[in-house]
Amino acid sequence: MSIGAALLPEYDQEMANLRKTLERIPDDKFDYKPHPRSNNVSWMMNHLANIPSWITYTMSQDSLDVAPAGVPSIQERTSNTTAGILETLDKNVAAGRKELESASDQQFMQNWQLLKTGTVILTMPRIAVIRSMILNHMIHHRAQLTVYMRLNDIPVPGLYGPSADEQTF
Repeated sequence: MSIGAALLPEYDQEMANLRKTLERIPDDKFDYKPHPRSNNVSWMMNHLANIPSWITYTMSQDSLDVAPAGVPSIQERTSNTTAGILETLDKNVAAGRKELESASDQQFMQNWQLLKTGTVILTMPRIAVIRSMILNHMIHHRAQLTVYMRLNDIPVPGLYGPSADEQTF
C-alpha cells in the first residue's frame, strides 16, 4: 500500500469531522472570542477551511515562503457565512484528497521547506508536513473551536465517539 493510500482513511475521517464541526456554527456567532488575545470564530472557521489547501502547496512545490520579500503573500479565501466557509472547505478538501491520491511515495519522502522572507523556518519530508503542519494543526484548531462552541451553548459533535451533547444516558 502506498503512503497516500494509507493516509486517505485518516484524512477522510478528519475532514468529515471538521465539516461536521463547522456546519454547526451559526453566522451570528462569528464575532465571538473567549479572550481579547484569542482569534474570533470567523477567523478560526476560515483558517480551518483553508488548511486542507496547504496540501497542494506542500505536494506541488519544494517550498513555500509565507512572507516573500517584495511580493504579496498568499491570500486565503474568506467568507462571512457558514455556507461560504463550507464551500471553501469542500473545494479544498477535494483538492487535497486528489493530491494525496496521486502522489508517489518518493514525493512524500522528499524534503519540503517553509520559509518566511527567505529564511528557512523548517525542513521536513512532505509526509511529516502533511501529518504535523496540516492534519495535527487542523485538529488543534478544531479542538479550540469546540471549546468556543461549548462556551456558546452550541452542541458539540461527536468526533471520536459521541460527545456529551450526543450521549444518551
